[in-house]
Amino acid sequence: MTTVPASGIAVIIPFYNGSAFLERSLASVLDQSLQADEIIVVNDGSRPEETEWLHKHCEKRGVAVLDKENGGQGSARNAGVAAAKSPYICFLDQDDFFLEHHNRILRDAVPADDQRFGWVYADLYQADAAGQVYKTETVKDRAHHPKKFLVKMLVEDMHILPSAALIDRAAFEAVGGFDTQFRGYEDDDLFTRLFRAGYTNIFVDRAVTVWCVNEGSTSFGIHMARSRLRYCLKLTRALPDVRDLNYMFMRDCIVPRFGKQILRDARRAQRPDHKFYDYRDEIYETAKECFSLMVGNKHVTWGQRRSLKGRWFIVRARRFGLLQALMGRT
Repeated sequence: MTTVPASGIAVIIPFYNGSAFLERSLASVLDQSLQADEIIVVNDGSRPEETEWLHKHCEKRGVAVLDKENGGQGSARNAGVAAAKSPYICFLDQDDFFLEHHNRILRDAVPADDQRFGWVYADLYQADAAGQVYKTETVKDRAHHPKKFLVKMLVEDMHILPSAALIDRAAFEAVGGFDTQFRGYEDDDLFTRLFRAGYTNIFVDRAVTVWCVNEGSTSFGIHMARSRLRYCLKLTRALPDVRDLNYMFMRDCIVPRFGKQILRDARRAQRPDHKFYDYRDEIYETAKECFSLMVGNKHVTWGQRRSLKGRWFIVRARRFGLLQALMGRT
């Protein structure tokens, strides 16, 4: 009898009312050229009929299901890791799917002698919801790889998708896993904390996953807008400027990356016909805090400050009316 070598990999799949996609994603995990030792689907508070479907489908496949109350994708991922025993973790979003050699390519890239190993990640295909491919190279030319410079990691989208990564379990647990306040930006936050804790990373220049873009995903909704505001605040508090080393994080990273987006979201949220309108008060107050921190930073340039103030005036004009905005109402 041929013995199948242990891979040391646990695959965690968060599930939320995803019966339309899970059969495809789960099949891609089961069809790997290097099998995972554990597969755990975490049911993040799905509807009763979806939960029933999930349990029946996974029972047929011999796949474990973990049920929990709804807490978001980060919370579901954390629960999956807590339930797993393997030393390496791979995550898969329910609407994405692995290419055949995902596990093998990432596992083979793990160094044997690096006591500070944190994660290895690779490229991916971009596709529509049906899995029809738009392009076969998504992250390589959109950011620097591997990650070596904090400033570059902050000023640009990191383009590390957990579905195309393998993470050392000990490193993941050491930094506290995903921050569950985020339902968007939780990936950037995790890998930034791993980097700042001194864990190493490796980039493999091969696609291992198909990333399926759905218009109804959190990337285009209130959860992403809310998380963008919260992530901006978290970075501002965690990264004060270091003048002696010329690390002006607010001026060089946070304002260029988030300033326009945050104030654009705040402006749009004041429109009655916009999807953010029901959250206008929350978005306005958090954006106001971000704006105050940005313009109050002494290293922010005159041009940046003028641009931010101009955009904030438009937000206030939309919220209170032009006259009251001119009078300085905030």
